[in-house]
Amino acid sequence: MTHLLASPFPEPAIAVRDLTKRFGAETAVDGISFSVRPGSVTALLGGNGAGKTTTISMLLGLLLPTSGGIWVLGHDMISDRHGALPRMNFSSPYVDLPGRLTVRENLVVYAHLYGVADVAARIKTLAGELNIEALLKKPYNKLSAGQKTRVALAKALVNQPDLLLLDEPTASLDPDTGDWIRSYLKSYQARTGATIFLASHNMSEVERLCDDVLVMRAGRIHDHGTPRALVDRYGRQTLEEVFLDIARGHDRRSTGAGE
Repeated sequence: MTHLLASPFPEPAIAVRDLTKRFGAETAVDGISFSVRPGSVTALLGGNGAGKTTTISMLLGLLLPTSGGIWVLGHDMISDRHGALPRMNFSSPYVDLPGRLTVRENLVVYAHLYGVADVAARIKTLAGELNIEALLKKPYNKLSAGQKTRVALAKALVNQPDLLLLDEPTASLDPDTGDWIRSYLKSYQARTGATIFLASHNMSEVERLCDDVLVMRAGRIHDHGTPRALVDRYGRQTLEEVFLDIARGHDRRSTGAGE
């Protein structure tokens, strides 16, 4: 029997220790460590090139780290990622589904890949909840950007994941639909107890949805805390102002503030 290395944190949904990823001479992620509480909504923020996408790719098992460790839902993602993958899912408006398949066909394929028991019932439920019933017979490549975002979210929820990773979950959506999606995600998390880990450039979205925030700069975790704690620590009015300070290298953290 194989004994897997135990997580270094007490039962986190995600645990990362000394995680590094190099591409040749370039260090994209530089020895970061963090943990994500089960049942929380946590944001990973950072400007372009900060290392967010590389970090998420390693969490998903798409990239192997150069060094360090990742544990997801208690499974070592380097040696046992197949133990975690059925219980997690991912959505990004920048990753297209097969375009010639209809929305229903796409959802059927992914439902079978995740071993969903009653595929027809699950698709019916998702279509109703996400208001995509009228799209089920349409080819994916005929959808608008906003419609694709909702379908991609349906794909990400098809297996009712314990851990949902989201990249820009409301990109390309009008304000009303974006607000509806945020409300849906909040209710889904409250109803299921799932952990949500998201990357977003929408700071008001992060302030509304997230319990915790990790901010990356130059491949490292520059700061972390609740949205309110970060705003107070930097003496700012909004999280967007904090983000701009960090992205531009202006460290305005108040002296004596808690870490």
